Amino acid sequence: MDCRIITKDRFYIIGLRSRVQLRFTGENEEILELEKRMTPEIKEALLKLNDTEPKGLISVSASFEDRTREGSFLDQYIGVASSCSDHGNFPILTVDPSDWAVFRATGSYPEALQSTWARIYSEWLGKSSYELTGGPEMLSNEDTDRNKPDFTSYIWIPVRKIR
Repeated sequence: MDCRIITKDRFYIIGLRSRVQLRFTGENEEILELEKRMTPEIKEALLKLNDTEPKGLISVSASFEDRTREGSFLDQYIGVASSCSDHGNFPILTVDPSDWAVFRATGSYPEALQSTWARIYSEWLGKSSYELTGGPEMLSNEDTDRNKPDFTSYIWIPVRKIR
């Protein structure tokens, strides 16, 4: 698997938020509804706040009820990463300092992305020297055309070294 480990100081996710149900296959209609709320004006305002990785608009899953059970609830954000907590009228999520495992997923959307998520949990975590911290999980995309056969995403998972 294509993975790199990076360390980040505290940062903030600023953007739109909705409580949604976890789905393991296919597109999540509740997340698509959240994406529809992202107007060009909101996007422009948020991108001005984006001064740290991951760059651009990102999707963030946080406050999981149960990350292993489909149909359980979580908070979904669409926004940007920022080193500043000054967010105007947008919801904000504080992300504590952490190491991050960053995985590249390339192929047909959403199948390649969902396959990579499954491999992270079924293969990588068991073989690596890292464990989950329970923090938010982030997704950034290289471009916006989800119909590209080589659509590329980056999955960011907060981890800590197993002692």
